Amino acid sequence: MAIYAIGDVQGCLSELHQLLQKIRFDPTGDRLWFCGDLVNRGPASLETLRFIRSLGDAAISVLGNHDLHLLAVSTGAQSLKRKDTLRTILDAPDAGELLDWLRHRPMLHYSKPLKTALVHAGLPPQWRVKKARKLAREVEACLRHGDYHAFFQQMYGNKPARWRNSLTGIERLRFITNALTRIRYCDEKGRLDFDNKLGPNGNGNGLMPWFRVPGRKSVSKRIVFGHWSTLGFINENNVVGLDTGCVWGGQLTAYRLDIPVAHPISMVCAGALAPGED
Repeated sequence: MAIYAIGDVQGCLSELHQLLQKIRFDPTGDRLWFCGDLVNRGPASLETLRFIRSLGDAAISVLGNHDLHLLAVSTGAQSLKRKDTLRTILDAPDAGELLDWLRHRPMLHYSKPLKTALVHAGLPPQWRVKKARKLAREVEACLRHGDYHAFFQQMYGNKPARWRNSLTGIERLRFITNALTRIRYCDEKGRLDFDNKLGPNGNGNGLMPWFRVPGRKSVSKRIVFGHWSTLGFINENNVVGLDTGCVWGGQLTAYRLDIPVAHPISMVCAGALAPGED
């Protein structure tokens, strides 16, 4: 059995099929870990969602910010944006089943045998993986069993920017959600910054990629993530970044997790958007 993690698909189903052929994926024995953002901006969001759902136990996917956006739009908490490609999902006869399935995906997945966590964007430097797993379950409980309509009404926003154990209510849930699905840069104290989406380039103001913060508490566990297309593939400091910008005309990348030494396997993508159209 092989276990592959795959970066942000974002509705690029043709490239996903080609990549699965390239790695000789066998759904009867192999397993796929998707980094989230299954949908949006690409040409086949509906078909992508249907296909990954059809894989059943052969696929695990965590929720990304675009997946949460789809769910928020479906509840009326948010409107479609100009570049969204989500209307076909919302109008599909099986929309209810697909959205219910998506809403029950985890915010974070952890494998004890692999000592590996899968998350869409990353972790604040002051969280150990054990703590992140516990906090992720708080959001999952809200999405699956709580008043998720009310959650989506208040999910959007960049505040609070720094974690405190004393956070409660929607501020607590919003920070956890932002950390797991939107983090790129932060400072040494874990204050999140959402203004800079470029790759690491000597960014000033005391900001740095979350995985390069000195003393990061999650460093003892491998973390696999997507979300950061301008970062590209990375494998450093016990993190593996897999968003290689397929929807922008980059690549869709898989990385095998169950062997000691692995190399990225990528498929060149046609690109549904030009850089800067996000």
